[in-house]
Amino acid sequence: MKILVTGCCGYIGSHTLVELLNNGYEVVGLDNFSNSKKDVLDKIEKITGKQIVFYECDMLDKDNLRKIFQENKIEMVIDFAAYKAVGESVEKPISYYINNVSSVLMLLDVMKSFGVKNLIFSSSATVYGMAEEVPLKETSFVGGTTNPYGTSKLFVEKILMDLYNSDNDWNICIFRYFNPIGAHSSGLIGENPNGVPANLMPYIVKVAKKELECLNIFGDDYDTVDGTGVRDYIHIMDLALAHILGVKKLCEVKSGLHIYNLGTGKGISVLELVNAFKKVNNVDIPYKIAPRRAGDIAECYASIRKAREELGFIPKRGIDDMCFDAYNYVLKENENEKN
Repeated sequence: MKILVTGCCGYIGSHTLVELLNNGYEVVGLDNFSNSKKDVLDKIEKITGKQIVFYECDMLDKDNLRKIFQENKIEMVIDFAAYKAVGESVEKPISYYINNVSSVLMLLDVMKSFGVKNLIFSSSATVYGMAEEVPLKETSFVGGTTNPYGTSKLFVEKILMDLYNSDNDWNICIFRYFNPIGAHSSGLIGENPNGVPANLMPYIVKVAKKELECLNIFGDDYDTVDGTGVRDYIHIMDLALAHILGVKKLCEVKSGLHIYNLGTGKGISVLELVNAFKKVNNVDIPYKIAPRRAGDIAECYASIRKAREELGFIPKRGIDDMCFDAYNYVLKENENEKN
């Protein structure tokens, strides 16, 4: 089977690409490098010993998108191509809606014209908005999103639902990610954003490296195990492997609309994550307690029962693995830059 992977050099896309290649799938990659680096392709080849057919292309470029389908017998698409910074989405809503929604519409139109109706779409737990219950189930209320990033994912989910209702030959899997962290065990690919990170783990890593002075923990008076916010963190490689299960699911069922939460089903507090990172990597993480942020909630974690029962999805890596691999990647990246 030949699979087109959009956003293939990004954080989640690159790790999924490794697992697809290791599981024997033919892969065609697409990326415009707006939030990724070209050397990721070389690193993927080094890990897997395999090359992929690659196109540097923007998904809004319909002519080049059509060219990819004309030159390759694509049978399925896994779409990772999206902007993902919540804070930035508030500052640049138009850019987020164009990139995260219009690009998917373009992709779907091209897929339809070539008769390709198998799609795995990367969505987000942000579609649940201000969660009123935990654990969150796929049947929990969606909507009430608090930022344009989350709303863009919600819009695409609605588009995909309308598409399937109009044509039941479509075979669509929507994955709602919770909080992927960690890196590939080789230390060759991982997450290390430029500037001040918007997410917790990259921020912790930069504090560990003394690139940032200390970690701000927003609120320590929530009704949780230690007063800090609780979230569902999943190792990036467990998340990547879930996509292999998604591919197999779509090959088995032939048509349908399937929605799954991807997390561990367990909540970890900010302090628990910080303490695990300190212990596993033997580094200090200075932090200070800051006021709660508007819109933050005490707990948000997934029910993964549906993914376990229908896909056989069982996360295997714990919080220590996530912390070790995240730091190992950044340390090795620094070593490579010096060399």
